[in-house]
Amino acid sequence: MVYKRPALMCVTILATLGLGGARALAREAQPPAADNTKANARDNGKSEPTADQAKNDRSDREMMQKIRRALIADKTLSSYAHNVKVIAQDGKVTLKGPVRSEDEKRAVEQKAADLAGPGNVTNEITIKPDRKTS
Repeated sequence: MVYKRPALMCVTILATLGLGGARALAREAQPPAADNTKANARDNGKSEPTADQAKNDRSDREMMQKIRRALIADKTLSSYAHNVKVIAQDGKVTLKGPVRSEDEKRAVEQKAADLAGPGNVTNEITIKPDRKTS
């Protein structure tokens, strides 16, 4: 078979092979996917509150909303702390998720306690330090 434009065909083949190699390199350069197996196993327990179990009572919804607003308003907190799970059930609040430091963990718990009342907050927050510092 005779090609009318062999140079164009060679360029096309080389470009295709080059893209495949670039994709393989990009896959190798990516960090491994996050593994939440332990957290998921913990949260699957029937006694563990999860976000989908949060009550739909007006007072619980308002409590979660107030705590969430307080967390978002505090610009000194990391995005991790801004995204802590807040679960309210019958006036009791459970906090879950990672934060960057012990200070953030205490700050999030304090904001929740200020709004839910002392003794009404269960803190299940974990600390996940910044990769750069660990």
